[in-house]
Amino acid sequence: MLSALIFDVDGTLADTEHAHLAAFNAAFAAEGLGWRWDVRLYTELLTVSGGKERIRHYWQQVNGDVRDIDGTALDALIDHLHTVKTAAYEQAVRDGAVRLRPGVLELLEQARREGLTLAIATTTSPVNIAALLRTAIGPDWSSYFAVIEDASTAPLKKPHPQVYRQTLQRLGLPAAQCLAFEDSANGLQSALGAGLATIVTPNDFTAHHDLTGALRVLPSLAGVSVAQLRDWHAQARA
Repeated sequence: MLSALIFDVDGTLADTEHAHLAAFNAAFAAEGLGWRWDVRLYTELLTVSGGKERIRHYWQQVNGDVRDIDGTALDALIDHLHTVKTAAYEQAVRDGAVRLRPGVLELLEQARREGLTLAIATTTSPVNIAALLRTAIGPDWSSYFAVIEDASTAPLKKPHPQVYRQTLQRLGLPAAQCLAFEDSANGLQSALGAGLATIVTPNDFTAHHDLTGALRVLPSLAGVSVAQLRDWHAQARA
């Protein structure tokens, strides 16, 4: 029996990556770094999960010959850049730059009416989640989700399955009773690693990913019903 739906956030619930990219560039400009990520480069960097991890990876690419003797200066720079970037992203969300993807809100509402448990399994920061869903769903957004696992509770980034394993543990459900929703190869591998049948809705930044193993690959969740999810889930379990 299908009991719960578990959602990734960035790229899955909402098209967030263009806003994240603009926020990264705003942070770099504010700190006078002279860095500017374009869409092509950011698409490559998205193979690295986590904003801080992405900044560190890029630093190592462009400053590979620079040594941080005790490691603290680089850590401090990354932390500061990420703080500035997060503030810029929150402002973009408040300004209406980010919206839920087609069909998402309708599916969440239908699932709640039909008694399915909803959960979030993401490795983005709690403040990013709150900024997005407070604007998109409303001030009571957290009441939609029985469990929210994020970067503060699951430090091992996708494709590691930690965040999904912890979500299942907190739900008290086996993977066989749940469906995961993702948008990328890293997310898919994370969910599969926890034993979850997974529906993937790729976006502009992940359309080229290898999504082998997905239960379904869909352009969006528009028109997807709980009845269809139950059918697909039953097929997967069979």
